[in-house]
Amino acid sequence: MSTHKDFRFTVDVRRDAERTVAVTTEAGLGLTVATPPEFRDGVAGLWSPEHLLVAATASCYALTLAAVADRRQIPLCDVTITAAGHVTRRADARFGFVVVELGVTLTTEEGFEEDARSAARAAEAGCLVAHALEVPVEVELKILTEAPTLA
Repeated sequence: MSTHKDFRFTVDVRRDAERTVAVTTEAGLGLTVATPPEFRDGVAGLWSPEHLLVAATASCYALTLAAVADRRQIPLCDVTITAAGHVTRRADARFGFVVVELGVTLTTEEGFEEDARSAARAAEAGCLVAHALEVPVEVELKILTEAPTLA
């Protein structure tokens, strides 16, 4: 028998200035978010909604990968992700994201390469944020190894 879980993640957004807003989580964590400088009258040096979307996708993937590897007992020695969200005129003539690319470099112990590759693909399939997007999330995976540490 499966148990249905229902979670809510809430934020409050308050306008600070013409091109900035204050975003606060229910736990009181806050950010100042601005229109990016790439857009007319954008503000440099602050998080933009576009950066937050790319960061949410990449961090969701990283945390999902860590959970999958932990459940499968696959050693992850290191994981780094370089993420890029591409915004342009889309096929539907609207301006928006067309793809989010994740460059993932994963280091595991020798002998776990295929297990790590399988965990990375499972994380790709299980990332909640990526599933919420209308655009594809493409993962380019590179796996490195290091010798196991002796305890």
